[in-house]
Amino acid sequence: MKIIIDNKIPYIKGALEPFAEVVYLPGSETTPEVVKDADALITRTRTICNRKLLHGSKVKYIATATIGFDHIDTDYCREAGIEWTNAPGCNAESVNQYIASALFSWSMRKRTDLAGLTVGIVGVGNVGKRVAKTCKILGMNILLNDPPRARAEGSNNFVSLETIQKEADIITFHVPLNMTGDDATFHLANEDFLQNLKKKPLLINSCRGEVCETEAIYNAIEANDIKGFIADCWENEPDINLELLNLCDHGTPHIAGYSKDGKANGTKMSVQAISRFFGLGIDNWEPTNVEKPENTTIEIDGNQRREYSILAEAILSTYDIENDDDDLREAPLKFEQLRGDYPVRREFATYTINAKYIEEKTLKKLKELGFNVKTQ
Repeated sequence: MKIIIDNKIPYIKGALEPFAEVVYLPGSETTPEVVKDADALITRTRTICNRKLLHGSKVKYIATATIGFDHIDTDYCREAGIEWTNAPGCNAESVNQYIASALFSWSMRKRTDLAGLTVGIVGVGNVGKRVAKTCKILGMNILLNDPPRARAEGSNNFVSLETIQKEADIITFHVPLNMTGDDATFHLANEDFLQNLKKKPLLINSCRGEVCETEAIYNAIEANDIKGFIADCWENEPDINLELLNLCDHGTPHIAGYSKDGKANGTKMSVQAISRFFGLGIDNWEPTNVEKPENTTIEIDGNQRREYSILAEAILSTYDIENDDDDLREAPLKFEQLRGDYPVRREFATYTINAKYIEEKTLKKLKELGFNVKTQ
C-alpha cells in the first residue's frame, strides 16, 4: 500500500509507516504522475483533488486534515468510486480563539465595549456554536443564521439573513463554500448584501475567501457603508488583493484555525479515518509531543479593574491578532510562507490563570471560556 501525505501536515510522521510506503510531498508537487500508484492521499486545501489529478490512479481514499473540503471534487470521487473524509470541527476552538482576539483588538482600537453589541453569526456549525458561546460570555446579544439547521430543527433559535442585516453591529461568517443551490454561499457578502446593511457593521470573514466579494467589500469600506472588515480568508489566495488588505482593520494569512491543537486534531482524524478504511487497527491513534508555548501561566491582578479589561488580558495573552496582522502587512507576498512557518499557538485550555483580586462572576467567565483558573 502507498500513501501520499502533504508534508505540511504535522505530527503524522511514523504513524502509517508500519503499514504502507509513505511519501511526503508539498501540495504543489502532488501531481497525476505521483498519485497514479497511490492507494490513499492525506492532504490539505492547497491540493485540488479532481479528475485531472486522480483519473487513472489507484487512489481509493482521500483524507483532508481540514474542515473545508471544497478542494475535493466530490462528484468526480463518487463517479470514480473514491471515498473521502474531512475533519469537521478539528480547528473550531482555534477559530473561536481567533474571533475572540479579533473582537477585543478591534474594540480596543475603537475604544468601545463589546458588551451590549449585537453580533450576527452566519453559519452555526462547529465553529459558529463556539463563537456564539464566547460572545454570550462577553455580554453580547446573539443572532444566529443557519438555514439548513433552521429547516432541520425549526426556526425558533434562528433568524433570517435580513434580520442580521438590519440589527447586527458585527457580522461574522462561519459557512462552508457552496457554489450553487438553496444554500449557496459564494459571494454571499456581495454588493446587494452590503447595500442592505442598516447599522454599518463590522464584518469578519474567517471561513472561505470566496464568501465575501472582494470588490464589493472594498467599495463598502470606501463608501463607509461598513464599520470595517477583518479578513483571514481571501479570494485568490495566496495572491490576495493588496488594496483590500490596506483597508482592512485586521488582515491575516488564513491562519485562524492554525493553533497546534487544531492541527493535531486534523491529523488525528485523518489517520484514524485511514485506519478504519483500510483496517489498520490504529483507530484510536493520537499525536504526541504537541508543542507548547514557553509559558502557559497567565498572572492577572484584578484589583480595581473592569471585567472587560481582565477578559481582554486573558484572551490576548494566548493569542494577539495584531502580530499576524503586522506580519502580513510587512510581507504580503509571503502569504504561503507565513502559513507554512506559523509559530506555536495553543488554545485557552492549555493556559492556567493565576487570579488575584478577581470577582467570582469574572472567574466563572474565564472558566467558561476554557481557561484553567487558580485563585490566590
